[in-house]
Amino acid sequence: MARKKLATAWLCGCSGCHMSFLDLDEGLFDLTEKVEITATPIADLKEPPEVDIALIEGGVCNEENLRVLKLFRERAKVLVSLGDCAGFGCVPMLRNFFDKQDVLDRAYVEAESTALGKEPDEEVPKLLEKVEPIHHFVKVDAFIPGCPPEASAIRTAIEELAAGRLPEGKIDLQYE
Repeated sequence: MARKKLATAWLCGCSGCHMSFLDLDEGLFDLTEKVEITATPIADLKEPPEVDIALIEGGVCNEENLRVLKLFRERAKVLVSLGDCAGFGCVPMLRNFFDKQDVLDRAYVEAESTALGKEPDEEVPKLLEKVEPIHHFVKVDAFIPGCPPEASAIRTAIEELAAGRLPEGKIDLQYE
């Protein structure tokens, strides 16, 4: 059986889901018999490849997140929402309680750690009015819940998807 192509992406959040994925340790080697990992957040892809399976972590916070998400949806046969931030917004969605300009000012103007006194000169992705889970923008085929999901749950889901089956216990997330 030919291996399925798998890509993972991190939009906005804490990256705990990918840390859980790495917790598979030697189990990652076992998975390479079933999937070829073609992209990860470490690669910092601007243009995702065409894949059989895409695991997307994090909420959609800015225009760049949205662009990457839509490209993954176009180029992936199966798109999986990975973790609670991608499924519900969770941690990144906390920004929704604050004025967008106040967030930028606190990060770039007022923060002692940056000492810029102004927003950076280089291009900063334009923040969306509010953070949303990924299924508010694209169709999601499966969801792996958890904050972060257990490594074993990620592995089981990947094995099921590699075999051409949607994981058991899939939660339907509706595209809005």
